[in-house]
Parts: sequence; C-alpha cells; structure tokens
Amino acid sequence: MRRRRECPACGHRFTTFERLERGPLFVRKRDGERQPFDRAKLRGGLARAAHKQPVSGAQIDAIVAGIEAEAERAGGELPAARVGEMCLDGLRRVDRISYLQFAAVYKQLDLEDVRAELVRLDAEPGPIPEETLLDEPQIAGAGAGSSVRPGRDPA
Repeated sequence: MRRRRECPACGHRFTTFERLERGPLFVRKRDGERQPFDRAKLRGGLARAAHKQPVSGAQIDAIVAGIEAEAERAGGELPAARVGEMCLDGLRRVDRISYLQFAAVYKQLDLEDVRAELVRLDAEPGPIPEETLLDEPQIAGAGAGSSVRPGRDPA
C-alpha cells in the first residue's frame, strides 16, 4: 500500500510503502511436533522428485505457493499429512512420473504398491502415455545381446 504523509512538525510531504507482514507458518508433524514451514525444504523435495522430468521451476513454485497459501488460510499451521497430499496432488497434475517418484518415498511404497499406483494412474483421465511403465519398451531389433542403436546391424 502506498501512502502520502506529512510531517506534523515541519510540513514536509513524503511517501511510505506498506506491505502485509506474514506471521510465521508451521507444519504439525505426525508425532505432534510443531516445525516452522520451510519453503526451500519443500521446494527441494519436489525438485528431487521432478529431476530429469519435464517439470519447470515455475510449476514447482506454483505448488509450493499453493501450499503456503493454504497454510495461511488455515491460520498459519498445516498438518504434515495435508502438506504431503497437496504435494502429491500438484505433482499428479503436472507430471505422473514425478508424482510416482514422490509417492514412492512419501508413502514408502513397495513394488506391489507401485504397480497398484501405476494401474490407478493409468485409469485416471488425462494424457495417455505412448507406453505404460508396466510394459517393456518395444524397440525394433532389440533382443538379447543385440544393439538398440538405429541402423546398426547386430552381427
């Protein structure tokens, strides 16, 4: 907010700029411990899940900003489980592979759980990948001990 003011002693006019100062945000852990919200830590976890995937920094920042805004609306504190759910929802909308990588760590998924999650993701509406993660990639001429380079004779 911009305000024009006047000094009551000398009459000099000047401008001040005011902005809302946020109160501290907290995350309530599963054991009940209250920890300060760390934007950099959250962004780092999302970036690790999206490593080498087509996810931009702006998309990650948007997910973090949404979580931060939710914490503010909730009175400055969110349960850790809600933060995790919001991360998963955001990544699911942006990139399914990043979602799966985050879910594997966050939910501590074993192999069968990952397969079940893949089946569930495949059933959701959205862009259908050319090949699913459950299938072996079909590469012409790729057999046991052969080259997968195009135009190269394995003999």
